[in-house]
Amino acid sequence: MLSWQVGGVKITRILELEATGGTRFILPQATPEVIQTIPWLAPYFADETGRLRMSIHALAVETPTMRIIVDTCIGNDKQRDIPTWSGLQTNFLADLAAAGFARESIDVVLCTHLHVDHVGWNTMLVDGKWVPTFPNARYLLGRAEYDYWRTEDEGNTDPERSPFHDSVKPVWQAGLVDLVETDHQISPEVSFEPTLGHTPGHVSVRIRSQGQEALITGDFIHHPCQLARPDWASRADFDADASTATRERMFGALAGSEVLVIGTHFAAPTAGHVVRDGETYRLAV
Repeated sequence: MLSWQVGGVKITRILELEATGGTRFILPQATPEVIQTIPWLAPYFADETGRLRMSIHALAVETPTMRIIVDTCIGNDKQRDIPTWSGLQTNFLADLAAAGFARESIDVVLCTHLHVDHVGWNTMLVDGKWVPTFPNARYLLGRAEYDYWRTEDEGNTDPERSPFHDSVKPVWQAGLVDLVETDHQISPEVSFEPTLGHTPGHVSVRIRSQGQEALITGDFIHHPCQLARPDWASRADFDADASTATRERMFGALAGSEVLVIGTHFAAPTAGHVVRDGETYRLAV
């Protein structure tokens, strides 16, 4: 498993799925022909034919006082509109435990936003019911994000395929949710940082410890190719103009800094530093 030490904080990647190709529904601009003109993407983030490599994973964050999971992937047994994400049976929980994070030991679950591939393991299926996977944790959700998706779900005619219905509502009903603002401080080392556009209340996670710093991106960037093309908004973005403005602002601030950028959907090696590359940027790994 990949892991990084940021001062006194350890961050471990828990992989659910990794795939090459099949990403046109996320970044339709990223055709193989165009990706091949960005040579630094290979071999880690694209193959030799220009197909994107992407990952779905959670990040387990261990501070001196707290054990945190950032984004909880797709989850098992969930019925989803994307066939390859529907009815999964993965070893995610076993892998999490093998990394030293038994689900009962988690103190806090953070969701950068409430899309299907970021909330799935919030719950698990037990005797036909969705129950909180992390029974001893507080689930910290952005207030604006929660309010938006709760309103959207009110008109849902197919709740069995709704991530809000099976992965958010049960933890709310269990009394485990705390609604927080987009700049909420979770611990002395960990805080939310607003990176709006992909969703109405999207956040990233900033980690500062002993003079070192990291940023868990969430989906303000889906793939490193967007460093070379910040204007490429995802088809899944709620507000494409806002997401583009967020990328331009964040890339400019990160470029040349010592901040370790950990991509929520970046294939291995998953993390690196943003550096300038002519008029745009690239990820140095």
